[in-house]
Amino acid sequence: MRIAYLSTFYPFRGGIAQYNASLYHQLARNAEIKAYTFTRQYPSFLFPGQSQFVSSSDPADTIPSKRILDSINPLNRHLAAKEIQSWEPDLLLSKFWMPFFAPSLGKVSKILHKKNTKSIGILDNVIPHEKRLFDISLIKYYLRWQDGFIVMSEQVLDDLHQFVPNAKYEFFPHPIYSHFQPNIPLQEAREKLNIPPNKKVLLFFGFIRDYKGLDILLNALKLLPQDYHLIIAGEVYGNFNKYQEIIDRLQLQSSITLLNHYITDDEVPGIFSASDVCVLPYRSATQSGIIGVAYQYNLPVIATNVGGLQEMITPYNTGLMVEKIDPTELAKTIEQYFNKNLKEKFSANINLFKSKYNWENLAQAILDLYKRILSQ
Repeated sequence: MRIAYLSTFYPFRGGIAQYNASLYHQLARNAEIKAYTFTRQYPSFLFPGQSQFVSSSDPADTIPSKRILDSINPLNRHLAAKEIQSWEPDLLLSKFWMPFFAPSLGKVSKILHKKNTKSIGILDNVIPHEKRLFDISLIKYYLRWQDGFIVMSEQVLDDLHQFVPNAKYEFFPHPIYSHFQPNIPLQEAREKLNIPPNKKVLLFFGFIRDYKGLDILLNALKLLPQDYHLIIAGEVYGNFNKYQEIIDRLQLQSSITLLNHYITDDEVPGIFSASDVCVLPYRSATQSGIIGVAYQYNLPVIATNVGGLQEMITPYNTGLMVEKIDPTELAKTIEQYFNKNLKEKFSANINLFKSKYNWENLAQAILDLYKRILSQ
């Protein structure tokens, strides 16, 4: 079986590329696979971060991908499809996380569909967090040319059914990452970050965007006792000014370790090893790859009950949910976690999630879905 995997791969960086690399390796054990990626992924107006590309200091997974697809040049799509078709794949696999990519990915799927190549879309989201004009038309176009779907949360499945009521799909939450280096001792990790060993350490990790609610967490931190400490680790989309204003106004400087840049793979073990809990104070969500990173380090999660976040936490008793998106409620839940000493219990429970939702099982779910598509 031949699988063409068209998505974000090296030299691009970030969680999407890391997800694709992990799945690529697993699929390669049971099929022939080629990775294809973008010549241009985002135009600058859609990517307010520092860079879309891996830096020389970041030891990225250098998947041997071929750069063929320009996301915004319609004249390029036939050429990209022709390049993939020349290999005669049985399956085209793509990843969908925002409508912007629908015209390019959807067109390639459409062309290959006419050549009897089946298409499966891995859906991070169907309806985006930050909505724009024409989203619905773009979403419909991409979904139309997929034969099946991998959905990561019930929220995504519900959204999919709004557009494709009879969709063929496999439900599979975001797997646990396994490519990062292992934990280091807590004391060593905190020494590297200049955090006192007796602090109760919260972690906010990943790209900083409005819907992720860092401002909510900062206001909650002000309500907590002085022995709490927050690590903010991630690159901001836009600028950090509004968060810095909150930090200054609430005089939180001494209670925060700020790592406001793209976090390289080498930095990840120390950050997670230094933390007692990962906090996701999101205003909206479907699922989260951050939970997959936290679980690699057996780090429990406190999250607002939005989208599909609870599906990765509540059934496995690996963290706490905050029912109201509010600093006071978040602060109360954080104190509950520490006052009841829940870290050890939740950390042990994470192993159940790890055994079920790993990359091997995801690869098998994709192959099973492909067989089901062929049979029907």
